[in-house]
Amino acid sequence: MRILITNDDGINAPGLKVLERIATELAGPEGEVWTVAPAFEQSGVGHCISYTHPTMISQMGPRRYAAEGSPADCVMAGVHDVLKDTPPDLVLSGVNRGNNSAENALYSGTLGAAMEAALQGLPAIAMSQYYGPDNVDAKDPFEAAGAFGVDVVRRILSADFKSDSPYGLFWNVNFPPVLAADVKGLRLTAQGLRVGTCFSVEPHNAPSGRRFLWAKGGNQRIATLPGTDAAMNLEGYVSVTPMRADLTAHDALAALKDSFA
Repeated sequence: MRILITNDDGINAPGLKVLERIATELAGPEGEVWTVAPAFEQSGVGHCISYTHPTMISQMGPRRYAAEGSPADCVMAGVHDVLKDTPPDLVLSGVNRGNNSAENALYSGTLGAAMEAALQGLPAIAMSQYYGPDNVDAKDPFEAAGAFGVDVVRRILSADFKSDSPYGLFWNVNFPPVLAADVKGLRLTAQGLRVGTCFSVEPHNAPSGRRFLWAKGGNQRIATLPGTDAAMNLEGYVSVTPMRADLTAHDALAALKDSFA
């Protein structure tokens, strides 16, 4: 198996090293793992691409490249440049430092990379490690992801789901904020919403007198609806959420059909 890996925390991020180990085991001794990751951290860029300016790409080592662009840029660079003659069989993104459950998924560069891979017709899985008081100060806060990542990917690939939708699936996997020994299992979940919390901005004045706004996240310990991603993560389960790039509100299409007849 030939696997392309990327992330949004940057090519030197510790979570990428965890993903390299996961991908190497999945690829097997006859397989290949190729890395095309952002040269610098790209957290929160979502599915953006560098449409109005070029992306510089540099080879850092064997099968290892850094691109001065977004995670989605890295996937396009991997598919159409680095591996243009030998396309990957699978794209993995992560392991993100922090969860991409619930509304976080909409901002995530980790998910943006997986979404781009799906649009390119490739199977893709994004993986993120939830942080919390039980693992944030641990020697290895990515322990749960490292212990269960290979099995989760294999289970997703073995499902071999077929659909008539023109938009391919990609998968959002979030490992719970606990150490490996305390992981309770795996759950297939819908994306949730942390009601009453959202991203915001916090203003600060620089010594020069100029005003700056820092983006500020909400409380990550708020559970989503029972059975949805963040709720399951906070209960100690790995959440697996199938996703598509189709943003259509299909329930509204049906409900509003007569109003727009």
